[in-house]
Amino acid sequence: MAIAVINPTTGATERTLEPHDADEIERRVAAAHAAAQALRGETYAQRAAWMRAAADVLESEAEDVAVMITREMGKPIAQSRAEAHKCVKSMRFYADNAQAFLADEPLDDPSSVGASAAWARYEPLGAVLAVMPWNYPLWQVIRFAAPALMAGNSGVLKHASNVPESALYLDTLFTRGGFPVGSFTTLLIGASAVDAVIDDPRITAVTLTGSEPAGRSVGARAGGQVKKAVLELGGSDPFIVMPSADLDKAVSTAVTARINNNGQSCIAGKRFIIHTDVYDAFAERFSAAMAALTVGDPMDESVQVGPLATRSGRDEIAELVADAIAHGATVLTGGAAPEGEGWFYPPTVLADLPSDARLVMEEAFGPVATLYRAASAKEAVAIANQTTFGLSSAAWTNDPDEQEFFQTEIDAGAVFLNGMTVSYPELPFGGIKDSGFGRELAAAGIREFCNLKTVWKA
Repeated sequence: MAIAVINPTTGATERTLEPHDADEIERRVAAAHAAAQALRGETYAQRAAWMRAAADVLESEAEDVAVMITREMGKPIAQSRAEAHKCVKSMRFYADNAQAFLADEPLDDPSSVGASAAWARYEPLGAVLAVMPWNYPLWQVIRFAAPALMAGNSGVLKHASNVPESALYLDTLFTRGGFPVGSFTTLLIGASAVDAVIDDPRITAVTLTGSEPAGRSVGARAGGQVKKAVLELGGSDPFIVMPSADLDKAVSTAVTARINNNGQSCIAGKRFIIHTDVYDAFAERFSAAMAALTVGDPMDESVQVGPLATRSGRDEIAELVADAIAHGATVLTGGAAPEGEGWFYPPTVLADLPSDARLVMEEAFGPVATLYRAASAKEAVAIANQTTFGLSSAAWTNDPDEQEFFQTEIDAGAVFLNGMTVSYPELPFGGIKDSGFGRELAAAGIREFCNLKTVWKA
């Protein structure tokens, strides 16, 4: 993929950038390495002051940033605006909490290990490479960058090739807040150049948010270099609805969960597993609500669903739907790409999927929902757990026993009861199985790229 801004609303290439050459990559990696040595010696108070100043910069430019995001990847402008402000909140959260999250952890009874004192301390690792996707072009990066910098690391970003303006904006954001040059730097490189950066001894760890194949490749490369990695990969999240649920609220939330970010979210509800007693009512209301959504130019404040970010992404979702239909799935609404410019795909609901349809096991990265019937909570969990993914999940029930059952038995990094999955700075975020390993956000996220050092004193 060329490093270019290709407007998904029109399909027109609006800007093309040259990738960094070997000399520029070397300059930037060297600067990141030097900045990491400087940052580890700074106080939390100083790093927090810089982080808050960078947050202020982003907040003051949020409207222009929102337009940039929508132009590059097509999400509705209101959602782009919300993304910018969510980044500001996370930056301030880590400025406020990093020191407490990384405080020394003393052993209550050091005499038990023959010491007068013993404790564990957190120390930064150095320059960390982040390989990031296009679907949340600022948020995915900030949720790594804010904790990493507050811990005293530097960041090196390889962003998706179709959001280069977001990548360049992030390249200067932290230095504009006062961080030393090199504290956070962007490499304009293609995927084929990533391995050499991982191999560089000045890069101490790697984090990736993206597809399962990309995660396997980057994770294997990092492992070969014995470097820490955090991987947040795909998801095919279940959204379970039981008879005791508030059906109206479940339906409206299901629509939001499925079409948020034009359906291009790893943690979106994708497989809707509905108890037989409420299946027909849910299917009717959900399909009608999906069909009524406004699709169009994402710069229009009234539009709820914009185009998919890339032509290949639109083609892939169309292929998955066509495969399901060919195998006998029922189309309740949508199901075919429209004619005309841009990479649009209509909100789509499919039911009666046969087991050999690709959508049963593969992630639908677009506004396509699949419906499943379940006769019991046990059957609902069996369907929820049948894929290789395990990122997040949602379960709607007002039965306390069912709530306990779902939070215990669903194989996922998170379970949201009577709500949709949302990432918060205050809560750990990540998955299991083919959805990756490691955690972002909260205390767990800032500790991922630290050396937990034991100190024993006689």
